[in-house]
Amino acid sequence: MKEPPLTEKEHQRLKQCVATTLSEKQIKWACDSGKSFARQETVLAVHWHPEFVPMELIRKRIDTTFPDKKEELVIPTQHNQLMEYDDYAGVEVDCHSQGFKRKVQLLLHFEKKRIENAAVLKNILQHTFTYRSSQLFSFLRALTKPDETILSHAAEATGAPPDVVDFARHHAARLEKLLDATYDEVPRESIKNKIVRDYFDLLRPENEAAFINRAQNFLQAVKIEVKKDFPLNYFYRTNEVIEEVRHIGGGIVIPHPEQFWPILLADYDVDGYEVWNPQSLEYTEFLITVLHKRNLRANGSRSLLVFMGDDTHMSEKVKDPAVRDKAKGCREIGVQPPWDDMHIRKQLLKAGMDRPQVIREYKDRLAI
Repeated sequence: MKEPPLTEKEHQRLKQCVATTLSEKQIKWACDSGKSFARQETVLAVHWHPEFVPMELIRKRIDTTFPDKKEELVIPTQHNQLMEYDDYAGVEVDCHSQGFKRKVQLLLHFEKKRIENAAVLKNILQHTFTYRSSQLFSFLRALTKPDETILSHAAEATGAPPDVVDFARHHAARLEKLLDATYDEVPRESIKNKIVRDYFDLLRPENEAAFINRAQNFLQAVKIEVKKDFPLNYFYRTNEVIEEVRHIGGGIVIPHPEQFWPILLADYDVDGYEVWNPQSLEYTEFLITVLHKRNLRANGSRSLLVFMGDDTHMSEKVKDPAVRDKAKGCREIGVQPPWDDMHIRKQLLKAGMDRPQVIREYKDRLAI
């Protein structure tokens, strides 16, 4: 049976998924967090994702969230794309740590002037961005070709019945066809796995919410299975990236230490580790203690700094609240509660770390 042609409604769904122009309502959502931390005088935010939201709107959001801030270090870290904010630039880059046989990520931070002639680093990022984007098409192919092993594992893991699997496969095929037909018109930064989730959310008006939720759970499980088998050797090695960043004069922070815990053993040339993240919060006190002990053994060499990453994704802030990712939607640039938790603060003081001290020290390192 011949597949029906793409409809105008399907084209409009895709356009909505990849749109980067904000409506008046979305601009208001972007500028106002609805939260105010009037007593917080220092803002450290070196792990967050602007995505397609303009920096001038993000600046308004930060200013209204922290109306009394006196000192700040705010650096964006888009995935595999350098972006600038005031005097700094940053990126979160995917790497391959061969010794651990797994992907890890690094947060890279620079004074803006240092990246003007950073051709090698920019080539590394472009290659990594393109390769990472290809994961979307591997994700869709697992559903449309299909990969029966992946689909059966995902269905079993989520309890998805045949009608949910068939629904997911049908609309994945339509999305794949849409992307093939309009590939040259789609912004490159939109070619990522999340487009699948966003597209299926737009099917909610025509389907029961519980049914779409089951389809989304199944799709998430498929994505996880695909990522397990995604070849790592096309990423640049972690040491290669670190060497290039140090050559330029940038700073390096390890995010998500609970997810990438073996990297703690690698003794990489980095400036510090993230000890808290909305996705990684179970071992915050333990990680502070580990870094403190390593610094005591450092014998005067440069100490490892304690960082916390809010991991805010600004695209979630401009979605209709009804379809926002609940976990990501509540994150906020610069809001990292453990800095002010009295029990954790005790460990920080033992380690000689607090937010103002880390800001000053890291600024000094980036200026060297």
